[in-house]
Amino acid sequence: MNNIRIGSKCVVLNVADSPRSPIVVRFGAFGDLVILTPLLHLLHQRFGEPCTLVTSGAWAEPLLGAHPDVRRILRLTSRRRPYLLDPQQWRLTRALRALPDAPVYVGDEYAIDKVRFLLARGGVTPERCVFIGDPPPIADAHWVDRMLRLGMRTPAAFDAHATPWRDVDIAHAPILRIGDADRADCAAWLDALGLAHSPLVLLQPGNKRTLKRGRLGALGDDKTWPVGHWADLCRAIAQHRPDVRIVLCGSPQEQGLLDDIRAATRHANVYVAATDLPPRRLLALQERAHSMISIDTGPAHSAAAMGCPLVVLYGAASPMNWKPRSTSGSAVIALTSPARRVDGISVDTVISAWVSLFSTTG
Repeated sequence: MNNIRIGSKCVVLNVADSPRSPIVVRFGAFGDLVILTPLLHLLHQRFGEPCTLVTSGAWAEPLLGAHPDVRRILRLTSRRRPYLLDPQQWRLTRALRALPDAPVYVGDEYAIDKVRFLLARGGVTPERCVFIGDPPPIADAHWVDRMLRLGMRTPAAFDAHATPWRDVDIAHAPILRIGDADRADCAAWLDALGLAHSPLVLLQPGNKRTLKRGRLGALGDDKTWPVGHWADLCRAIAQHRPDVRIVLCGSPQEQGLLDDIRAATRHANVYVAATDLPPRRLLALQERAHSMISIDTGPAHSAAAMGCPLVVLYGAASPMNWKPRSTSGSAVIALTSPARRVDGISVDTVISAWVSLFSTTG
């Protein structure tokens, strides 16, 4: 066996690994990896082995490290740095060379020349690869469907012994798994806050642009919904259901934003969870929550995957491409504005959508 460190994770490579274990390349945010799971499942079924995932982001291991359709994760902090200046890229290409020949599925369209360069440096020939952008996608196709169409293709080098895809192999919604330990961890956390026995409504005000630009309100951010709107929404939810507890969800970088919303709300039943929601706990929280209201961002996709009824506010992005999908059939309502900005959606519209979730989920 060969041990190669990629990022913070030591990856064990077995030279006897099956050559039919597919390699999937997808650099993306939290939600992109959630959307990727139907492709991972399809390829696992087709080739008989879980996938090797080449990706970025610290959330990859906690989100997919124990996923049944993932065998190993090779992670880069950045693919944009010059190759000669980035030891992580050197280790990635070494890891690719150490793997047996396998089909390679590239589900990424950005910095694609760099991706091709890294694959070539890793000894991956073009005949082993298929790319999501070639041929061009069908107009208005959902990203899950685009990924599935990619997985239905076969690289030229494997045409002779490819296993055709079957209808039974197709999952039209993301697949996420948590275990009893995750549920117990979440339950203990909620118990410490006094929330273990309350219906929980989750709000997700921030997105990855918040992390890059600080608090909401940055110019050009079509996903900005004013702090005052979030505060009004909290009060309306509490008025409609006095028994619920509202949890403001986000990352540590979003602490200031969530604190601002809570301060503006001035209600005892609103809680901030910016430093207490690692990915596994977030999934367990979404599984047990009454409902969630979110900006169009990654946790919205995981909420739907965990069966949490959901309202999503959209800016410029189209729900036709990005609307979260639920495996369990839980409700997902997408709200848009003619101005293609989240701040064009009224509080009344959001609360009405949430009430409709409430009326169907009890």
